[in-house]
Amino acid sequence: MMYRTLIIWFLMLLLAVLNGAFREAVIRPQLGQPWGHVLSTALLCMLIGGLAWYSVGWIKPHSLREAWGVGLTWVSLTLAFEFLAGHYLFGRSWNYLLDQYDLMKGQVWLFVPLVTLLAPVWVFRLRMPV
Repeated sequence: MMYRTLIIWFLMLLLAVLNGAFREAVIRPQLGQPWGHVLSTALLCMLIGGLAWYSVGWIKPHSLREAWGVGLTWVSLTLAFEFLAGHYLFGRSWNYLLDQYDLMKGQVWLFVPLVTLLAPVWVFRLRMPV
């Protein structure tokens, strides 16, 4: 199950990169920074939810606990990648990276890790036999 969980996380990472490229090339020039950020975040949340919808059956968690394990793995890898790559590869300050989670500043990025954590659990509860 862990191998499949990791494969899907790499697909999620690819979707996130493509979403970012689409945001910069299409969404932000049309809508500007604040609305571009909101729309791109919503789009990525939907992509993650869709990927979870189609992949959780293949990952095959056998219990709600295992579905939580999938979500925790996905969100841990996502946050580790975001902060470590953001800081060490892309040169962002730790404060900048943390500011991306400040709802009071209009940042809605917090919903991406939240959906990443919860999507496998929601799908398991909706699609898997009890």
